[in-house]
Amino acid sequence: MLGVYDFKAVQDKWGVKLSSYHIDNEKITNKKYILEMLPYPSGKLHMGHVRNYTIGDVIARYYSMNGFGVIHPMGWDAFGLPAENAAIQSGEHPATWTYANIQEMKAELQSLGYMYDWDREVCTCSLDYYSQEQKIFLDLYKHDLIYRKESYVNWDPVEQTVLANEQVIDGRGWRSGAVIEKKMLEQWFIRITKYAEELLDGLKDLAGYWPENVIKMQENWIGKSEGAVVHFDHNIDVFTTRPDTLFGASFIALSPDHFLSQKLASENDDIKRFIENYKIGTMTTESIEKAEKLGVFTGIYVTNPVNEEQKLPVYIANFVIIDYGTGAVFGCPAHDERDFEFATKYNLPIRSVIESPEELPYIGDGVHINSGFLNGLRITEAKKCMIEHLKMIGKGTAKVTYKLRDWLVSRQRYWGCPIPFVHCSTCGIVPENKLPVALPTDNSVSFNSGKNPLEAHSTWKYTKCPVCEMPAVRETDTLDTFFESSWYFLRYIDNNCATPINKRVSDAVMPVDLYIGGIEHAVLHLLYARFFTLALRDMGYISFSHPFKNLLTQGMVCHKSYKNKKTGEWLYPEEAASLPPDDVSEESFEKMSKSKKNIVNPKKIMKSHGVDAIRLFIISDSPPEKDFAWNTDALDGALKFLKRMWKMFDTIISIDPNKSGSSNLIKTTHIYVRKISRCIEKSMLNKVVAYARELFNEIEKEANLESYDSIKFAFTSFVKMMFPITPFIASEIMSFWGEENFQWPEVDEKLAAIETVVIAVQVNGKLRATFETDLDTDESKLIAEAMELLGITSSSIQKTIAVKNKIVSFVQK
Repeated sequence: MLGVYDFKAVQDKWGVKLSSYHIDNEKITNKKYILEMLPYPSGKLHMGHVRNYTIGDVIARYYSMNGFGVIHPMGWDAFGLPAENAAIQSGEHPATWTYANIQEMKAELQSLGYMYDWDREVCTCSLDYYSQEQKIFLDLYKHDLIYRKESYVNWDPVEQTVLANEQVIDGRGWRSGAVIEKKMLEQWFIRITKYAEELLDGLKDLAGYWPENVIKMQENWIGKSEGAVVHFDHNIDVFTTRPDTLFGASFIALSPDHFLSQKLASENDDIKRFIENYKIGTMTTESIEKAEKLGVFTGIYVTNPVNEEQKLPVYIANFVIIDYGTGAVFGCPAHDERDFEFATKYNLPIRSVIESPEELPYIGDGVHINSGFLNGLRITEAKKCMIEHLKMIGKGTAKVTYKLRDWLVSRQRYWGCPIPFVHCSTCGIVPENKLPVALPTDNSVSFNSGKNPLEAHSTWKYTKCPVCEMPAVRETDTLDTFFESSWYFLRYIDNNCATPINKRVSDAVMPVDLYIGGIEHAVLHLLYARFFTLALRDMGYISFSHPFKNLLTQGMVCHKSYKNKKTGEWLYPEEAASLPPDDVSEESFEKMSKSKKNIVNPKKIMKSHGVDAIRLFIISDSPPEKDFAWNTDALDGALKFLKRMWKMFDTIISIDPNKSGSSNLIKTTHIYVRKISRCIEKSMLNKVVAYARELFNEIEKEANLESYDSIKFAFTSFVKMMFPITPFIASEIMSFWGEENFQWPEVDEKLAAIETVVIAVQVNGKLRATFETDLDTDESKLIAEAMELLGITSSSIQKTIAVKNKIVSFVQK
């Protein structure tokens, strides 16, 4: 008899072995590069980390068991403002705080049994890493992809630094939540717009491999627009995607930053006040779209180039931004919601030029009316015709523009990679010729002055010009931390290489086969990483164009949250339990966060339930890409299942090896090996758990009827397939039979053969997906499978039709 399942003893026995893994670059064959986004070392793992890394570990272990050369590294995105804020609060140096957190988080990751190749570990705040990054920065500069200019920027008043456009969400800083202000500063930019078309075109290669919503978000962010530049009086050029609506124009609107606006502001106090008020606002497209449309009349009129009798009033408006197009627009209120709002407010003419079956503004397709030589043409043909006409009369030309702006990468903070440039009064701004430029670590670094610590440092910034060797000043801004995370996956491949990237090995093992991380990085990190890969290719560092072949965006881990009805304060679950029920309101499931006191500590769960239970639970209830609702009962159920495994193990080792019986489980096992293998390869990990439980139930049910060889084969195959999910208990069980480095069970295709059919899934009459299933699968199972595949719930469905072996059709409400 084995006795009670003691998960702590099992973990202590196998912990070191399970968290030790390495594969030499020269021995990699049939490679699989599995990668989870590297964490910021905040000090403690949270359940979002655990879910992300467990998903990756299950898949990495599966491929390793199948003989693939698996690259599965881990590192630390270690620069950033939180470390600097901690230094302000505690007086502890950011490096001390960061490395202590790394040590703690690394120990937690190892305790979870993840098979990371720690020999490949990188830490972006280490001099070894950012010295290589400075080489890349200078190469980008040599290739005309880095420049410096004075520009209005997004200023976060809480973090006291500049943010890129992508880091401003609904007018607020992505991390601080502060309302963003406009500020004119000299800043460093990366010319990402040079790659706008290739970034857009490259998304076609990712279709079917990346989630559709991520591809769509990047398409929208790049924002390709095809249209024309129209020339008006007073040197006003207007970019428009709808030149066909010029006959319906009723006004011109300029950005407050347009050269003509600035000139007029110096002559007119009303215009000056309007522009000053505009500068208080934000620069984001989202905030501008949501704001009331306001303007000030300049007193100027311009001639409509397609109707010389029409004079258009020129306004300066708060909804026109200088960074898109030309910083000027013409308004056609009948066919644009924004222009309609503005024209209505200022009593401007509204003239329909598209036959409109609906109320104005009408923005659909149709035939032109009131449009002179365009009458009778549909929009697409009318655009072409208008552009040709403008070219003929010398009043315009075809033009392609992008919403994508160059990447602002300089930050006014200490804890980041120093930008390797020098300011010389004679030679100007010149690149450093001696790398690395290391951060100062002495006691002169001050984090409480309210200034950039590098700017305020007593000695660090003073140096000699690399050109004339006269006294000069170092650049005191540091790089945006997204710069570090845009190429770290290449440094993992050879973290000891004397150059930033080992080209030979990188070309052999890239791209990453599966990249796992949160949807919040769809535009920020993922777009920058794609750009970096293209730029590095063109600079000769690598020979490929895509960093990540497959992308899995895992959902958030959510938990119930509670509020004190009297005070409005968030409550920890134990606090809520101690109060009278009438004083507590139970809120909906929300993302775990410190502010809402609904965080579950992984260490606490590991202590109460064990590592295998938390790993099993975290992937069992929801598809990886969906949000995961924390459920204590389900967590208890995971531990109970492990105890059933242990009990079955105890039963089997007590059976007489000569026991005879049927061998039905052998065929059943082969069927499930094939099913589970396919699900892991498709990252359908919750179905892996479901199928594994089904097989186990069959083993329990048939144990008394099967021969010893049959039951042992079925059970050991089951345990091997559980190893990627629950490696501790699986290792302990298999070691009894002398197997410690076991492989994935092989499938006998003849025994596993079952007839399958492909089911079509329709929504409102349109084909949305297909899936393969066993012949004659019950209709209820077909419906459940289809709903899970589409990520929909019964509450959104008005009617469901399921035809066995053929189709599932939903009519949505």
